[in-house]
Amino acid sequence: MIKDYFLKNIENGIKKAIADKKLGEMSDYKEGTLNTERPKNTDFGDFAVNVSSLARFARMAPPQIANTILEYVDKDDNEYTVIGGFINFKTGNNLLKQTIKEIFEKDTDFGKPENISKEKIILEYISANPTGPFHIGHGRWAAMGSVLANLLKFYGHEVYQEFYINDAGSQIQKLGNSLIIRVKQELGDSIDFPADEIERKNYYPGDYLIPVAKEFLKQHSKIKTISDVDSIDLHVYCDFAKEYEERVQRELLDKLRVHFDNFYSELTLHNSGKVAHYVGKLVDSGKIYEKDGATWFKSSDYGDDQDRVIKKVDGSNTYLTADIAYHADKLERGFDRMIDIWGADHHGYVARVKASLEALGYDPNKLEILLGQLVNLVINGNEVRMGKRKNMVTLEDLVDEVGVDATRFWMSMRNIDTTLDFDIELAKTNTDENPVFYVQYAHARACSILRNAVEDKINSQTGDVTKAPLTKSDLDKLENTYNENIIVPTLDTAKKLILKLEEFKSMIKTSAETRQVYTICRYVQELASEFHSFYNSNRVISDDIDMMKARLSLVIAVKRVLRNALNLLGVTAPEKM
Repeated sequence: MIKDYFLKNIENGIKKAIADKKLGEMSDYKEGTLNTERPKNTDFGDFAVNVSSLARFARMAPPQIANTILEYVDKDDNEYTVIGGFINFKTGNNLLKQTIKEIFEKDTDFGKPENISKEKIILEYISANPTGPFHIGHGRWAAMGSVLANLLKFYGHEVYQEFYINDAGSQIQKLGNSLIIRVKQELGDSIDFPADEIERKNYYPGDYLIPVAKEFLKQHSKIKTISDVDSIDLHVYCDFAKEYEERVQRELLDKLRVHFDNFYSELTLHNSGKVAHYVGKLVDSGKIYEKDGATWFKSSDYGDDQDRVIKKVDGSNTYLTADIAYHADKLERGFDRMIDIWGADHHGYVARVKASLEALGYDPNKLEILLGQLVNLVINGNEVRMGKRKNMVTLEDLVDEVGVDATRFWMSMRNIDTTLDFDIELAKTNTDENPVFYVQYAHARACSILRNAVEDKINSQTGDVTKAPLTKSDLDKLENTYNENIIVPTLDTAKKLILKLEEFKSMIKTSAETRQVYTICRYVQELASEFHSFYNSNRVISDDIDMMKARLSLVIAVKRVLRNALNLLGVTAPEKM
């Protein structure tokens, strides 16, 4: 990366100056003490390093330190200047040419770092109850989790995506009882869900169970009367509804381009004995006790603000009980790191799950929890309320309305800890205000320019033909046999765009290390903006063959980087719009 190249040159200069005893009283320098930044005034340079912090060691004025360091820096064709304690850096043509060359040579691997500390990561996200359609909030975790998986794989990690099915709680019985009511309604019974709000919470009264009831009766054709309905065991209804909703969820995930390596059933976790096994280990280590008829885990011994119940007075397990076993099982399956995406309302669970891992003898730092805010869906300026128990706008409704590309992009484009306002009307528009359209149009524009370079132009009035400036063979050669000097004629006018292309590398590194994916969305918008600006200011196809080839090479580079970034987002890179 250019900024790292610049910093390394500065740090090497510091070490050489110290060796020559030219930096006053400084006798040593630790790499990483300084860092690069972007000057507020871009006229000063592309990057800057503030060396003022060295003054207390060198006992010299910051400008003197900066100028001394520069005496030991290999400048090549780059420009270095000093303003106060800042060393400013302007990128020379050699580094700009190298960036374009690297894009051509690495193509889909451009931006992929080398020599990382590779980890085997299990990434868990969504993990919804199989009791109904995904709501809009699930869509955000689906998109962000999928993009994060793509990013971490591209970075070099081994990533395993898992969906944890919460199918072992009382919600499955509620689902079965709700289906019974819908089946009876289909048979003409006047039965309805309780009107009392408290009693109603024991059911799922959403209309989405109506087609489930129809399908149940279709597959159980012998059911003709209400007494037939009551003669069937509750678990039959529970299993049918659960399997139906799981199938609906998986079909939508496929449609949304979200692909899991495994769907892990909480029920199998209990049936396999793993929950009892890990609770038994906590008992053996003295971390479990009985109080007020309930069973408690001593999570306060490991930093939690209080102990936690794992078995309630009625004998049922809390959610924590299965979570303890599930996360321990992940590590036992050989994963180096666990990353979970949870809603912000699960904040209190972080300390207790980490406490359980430590109590079981595992490293709690192997678990990373990304806590995220949910989504406000805005339609015509009004926020739409969502919930399973009332009329709801589902994730499938949204995908059908705005499309997969817009859904994935919009769901990913804000920091995970920031509430997202999803403007459904804006997401549908083909205007520059819609970020996904703006970015995709940049890719389509690049493709259009390349097509125009090899297409003859026919005057619609006279029929006269103007031959294309390049042949298809010429363009293929330009794309496949890159000569780094071919870009030279346009370097003066393309510097900002090339630097933005080069920034893809640092964006990948930062995004992967911080587990943030909104930065990819922000980057492609900035790259699209630079490209549109360059195109509007510079004629690409012209009679100046050398200049045209230089700018077409740049267009090819932009196209490739946009494609790579959109692939990470799981968004298509259209060639025509």
